[in-house]
Amino acid sequence: QGFELFLAGSAMMISRSVARALGAGRVSPASRGIFSGLSPDADFVSKLQPSKETSAIPIFRIVDDKGVIAPGCELPFSVDEMLRMYKVMVQVTQVDHVMNSLQRQGRVSFYMTNSGEEAAQVGSVAALAAHDVIWPQYRELGAFLYRGFTVQQIVDQCMSRESEPGKGRQMPAHYCDANLNIQAVTSPLGTQIPQAAGAGYAFRVSGADRCGVAYFGDGAASEGDFAVALNFAATLQAQTIFLCRNNGWAISTPVKEQYAGDGIAARGIAYGIWSIRADGNDLAAVYSAAKEARKICVEKGEPVILELMTYRRGHHSTSDDATRYRGPEGKMGQTGLEPLSRTRMLLEQAGVWSDKDESALKDSTREEVMECMRRAEAKKFAPIDDMFNDVFATMTPHLERQRQELHKHLEAHAGKYDLSKFSRG
Repeated sequence: QGFELFLAGSAMMISRSVARALGAGRVSPASRGIFSGLSPDADFVSKLQPSKETSAIPIFRIVDDKGVIAPGCELPFSVDEMLRMYKVMVQVTQVDHVMNSLQRQGRVSFYMTNSGEEAAQVGSVAALAAHDVIWPQYRELGAFLYRGFTVQQIVDQCMSRESEPGKGRQMPAHYCDANLNIQAVTSPLGTQIPQAAGAGYAFRVSGADRCGVAYFGDGAASEGDFAVALNFAATLQAQTIFLCRNNGWAISTPVKEQYAGDGIAARGIAYGIWSIRADGNDLAAVYSAAKEARKICVEKGEPVILELMTYRRGHHSTSDDATRYRGPEGKMGQTGLEPLSRTRMLLEQAGVWSDKDESALKDSTREEVMECMRRAEAKKFAPIDDMFNDVFATMTPHLERQRQELHKHLEAHAGKYDLSKFSRG
C-alpha cells in the first residue's frame, strides 16, 4: 500500500513539472508527428523555454531513522523473513571484521568491507526470485550469503585456493557461483552492466519469468558501459533491473564531482526507463522497491533502474584510507541511523531478538570464519598451468609459448619457489 501511494505521488509531481514547463505559449500538436523519436506528449510552444531539470525523484521510505514505520505503511515481509535477512546482515559485518583483520596481518592480500550497505544488498536480493541472474560489482557479499554462498567459499576465494570456482585467479572478494545464479565479480567498473542488459533481452524474448540484475555503485554509473546498457535495455525492452548503490563516493571522488543532475535514477527517465529511488538504509523500503522493480520487469517486459541511497561507512578497500578525504569522523556519515540498528529495533519490538541473540550470532560467525581459515590454509593453490587455461577453448600458440617459458624459469630456479603449495592438477 505504501509503495502504491509513493508511485502515485511521484507521477503527480512529474505531471505538474511537465505542465509548468509547457504551460505558456502552447501551440497545437497537430504537426508534431513529423518528428520521430519523441514522446507523444511533446508539444510545440511559441515561447523559448530552456530546460535543465524537472522535479526531483522522491526517496521511498517505510521505516525512518528512528525505527518508526511511516503512517499508513506496513512491513512488506513477515517477522520471520525480516529475522532471516537481519541475521545475514549481521553475518556480513562479522565476516568483514575478521577478514579485514586477517588482511592487516598479511594472511589475505586484499579485502573490501560492506559496512553501511548491508540492507541495500540483502533487502534487494531477498525480493528477487532465486532463478533471477545477478551480475554483481564487488560490494555484494550480503547477496551472496543470502543465496547460500558459504563462509568457507568466501575464505577459500580470498585465499586463492583451488577449491573456489575462480581457481584462485581473481582478486580476493571477487566471488562467483553459477549454481546460485550469480556471475563473477569483475574489477573493471561497469563491464557487468551491459551483460545484464543482454540477458534481460534474452529473458524477454524467450518469455521467461526471469530478469537480469546488475548491481553497481554511483562511480560505475559514470562509465560509458552504463549509458550503453541503459539505451540497449530501453530500446530492446530488456527484463533487467539496474540496481545502483549510491553510497556517495567513487573511492575518493564524492558524488558532487561525478554528476550535476538529480542522482542516478533520473537518468533512467531520460532513456524511457521506469525509475525508482529508495532509502538504501531502510530494509523494508529496499525490499518493497526491489519487489516492485521485479514485477515491472517480468510483467511489463521492461527494464527498471533502482537507486538505493546509502553510505559507505568504511574505507573503499584495504588499499584505501578514507580519512584522508573524508576526515576522521567522515566514515560515520550524516545519513541517520545505519541499517542494522534500524532493523534491530523492529525485531526487538516484535520480541524476537535480544542482546544475547546478537552476541551469540556474532561469536558463532567469527568462530566459523576462523575455522574456515584454518581449513583453507591447509588447502593447495590451483595447478600453475591453470593460469593459462579457460581463456580460449584451445590454447593459442602465444599462450603455449608463455606456459613453456614459465616452466623453464621454474626449473632453472627450482630452489627459489615452493611448488609444494600448488596442486599438481
